[in-house]
Amino acid sequence: MVTRTVCQVFQHRFASSAAALRPSPAEVCSQRNAVFSREQARQRALYPRVEKIEVSMQGPGLVGTTLIMNRGMSTPLSCARHLTEHHMNSSALALVDGEPWPLHKPLTHSCSLTLLTFKDSDPTLVNQAYWRSCAALLGQVLETAFKDDYTVELLSTPEVPVISGAFCCDVVLDAQLDSWTPSEESLRSLTRGAQQLIHQDLAWEPLEVTSSVALEVFSHSRCKQEEVEQKASQSPKDTVMLYRCGDHVLLTGGPLVARTGLCSQYEVTALHSLGQGPWGHHRRAQGLSLPLQLQAHHTVWRKLRQRAEKLVDVPGPEEVKPPSPPDSVQPPTNQ
Repeated sequence: MVTRTVCQVFQHRFASSAAALRPSPAEVCSQRNAVFSREQARQRALYPRVEKIEVSMQGPGLVGTTLIMNRGMSTPLSCARHLTEHHMNSSALALVDGEPWPLHKPLTHSCSLTLLTFKDSDPTLVNQAYWRSCAALLGQVLETAFKDDYTVELLSTPEVPVISGAFCCDVVLDAQLDSWTPSEESLRSLTRGAQQLIHQDLAWEPLEVTSSVALEVFSHSRCKQEEVEQKASQSPKDTVMLYRCGDHVLLTGGPLVARTGLCSQYEVTALHSLGQGPWGHHRRAQGLSLPLQLQAHHTVWRKLRQRAEKLVDVPGPEEVKPPSPPDSVQPPTNQ
């Protein structure tokens, strides 16, 4: 009995020491931002002189339009500003020589450019980027929703199609919250956090970096470091794509839309338990959203929301079947 008590005392002291040594969320955020800004400045310095490139615009009413832009500085959004206010406000993504290209990513060579919107005849690429962006927004909210006493570890974001009914963000919360079941008020609090970011109309700034830089960005997260190594191993250039939204730096597997303000109706619908995993108690946060250019009547939204509450089943890497549509203690928060 005495031995057990002594062990419990040492375990408690060790846990307290580990918590004291762990950097605060604000310190982690500051470090990630500093590395991101440093690398962004280094890449911009690669173009010390202004060099002109020709950008051949494609799309309805734009064929034959050529813009003279600055290499390494001008972005697809810069090109949209030379056209009309409609192009600037409605564009969500771009195609550069046929390849998906974030609106805030600098152009590095003469190219053809197509601005993509949610109302294109084939909005598949934009819809995928939008769904991915909504999941990124949810992850950002989760990282800041709890007090500093609780750790939040974002896992690799599942790539799910729009027809799945909900976007997803997998997360491991502090072990102190393993028994917590979120209430409806908890979900509403997360929704309010997302809506605040949407109201700020923040840009998703892209930055392609080498794996060594990404590992430094996520030096306080072994989970993210493993994800960096996995994604970099699939890249011929040993690079990964980072984005920054406000002061939040994230890792993504594909392009995001230009800004949070493109989201309109947005709601966090569920936080499901996935059970124990490699990093602890895995959970899947889910949500539903529609972009600014597309609105749903409240009765339609209610039906979509009911569907988005159901757990989205994400096939494992060994599964190749296509996805199909799916038929309380309150912790302290900062909201």
